[in-house]
Amino acid sequence: MKKFVATLLSLILALSLACAAAEPVKLVIGASSTPHAEILEQAKEALAAKDIELEVVIFDDYVQPNLQLDGGDLDANYFQHIPYLENFNAEQGTKLVSIGSVHYEPMGIYLNPAKGLTLETLPDGAVVVVPNDPTNEARALRTLEFNGLIKLDETAGETATKLDIAENPKNLQFVEVNAEQVARTLADADLAVINSNYALLAGADVVGTPVAYESPEVAYPNVVAVREGDDREVFKTLIEVLQSDEMAAWIIEKYNGAVVPIK
Repeated sequence: MKKFVATLLSLILALSLACAAAEPVKLVIGASSTPHAEILEQAKEALAAKDIELEVVIFDDYVQPNLQLDGGDLDANYFQHIPYLENFNAEQGTKLVSIGSVHYEPMGIYLNPAKGLTLETLPDGAVVVVPNDPTNEARALRTLEFNGLIKLDETAGETATKLDIAENPKNLQFVEVNAEQVARTLADADLAVINSNYALLAGADVVGTPVAYESPEVAYPNVVAVREGDDREVFKTLIEVLQSDEMAAWIIEKYNGAVVPIK
């Protein structure tokens, strides 16, 4: 009888351990709605097969995802590139780090669809809207430089602003707004340099299609960020899924060049 009870208890213990082992690990990740949240939603099935339950929290700005990650409300976030992350850490005193790159979004030049302009017919004194945060403004200006519209001072770094413009043959007038507002502001301007995620979110009926992109050699990869020192094994699995061949193929088909997977 004692042997039977001991065996029964062993079986119950084994079943309990098996159930505990099968309990999924939950990750709460902050993301921009397009394309980041869409990519995470696509990854849910593959992650679930690896016992990871994903909750995606959508943000419409570039500040709260980092603040809430730093405060512990999120396990990770996915919306930003390394220069923005490093600048945010320096300004806010946060300690957030990248655990892997997933894709890059080539920044595009968009002309006001209502004005029928081309880069060649852009009028003297045309109004140009660019993001106002340090890294994205510099990136926008370099996109304009790459496409021959301006020339930046040779000493301008990764935080260049309109004050660093050395040559401006069309006398372009620059308006700086929050990155999430650039697409909406295009209707009141001639041209805007827009992050692809916000252009996708606004839709082609609002911003049209890009007439030019930034150089692919300087495009910044978008990364998954966590708090410094948070090295849980689950994050390695998350990155493996997001960087998989299957996810890359889905991104290419879904976004047709506006979002490019990192391989």
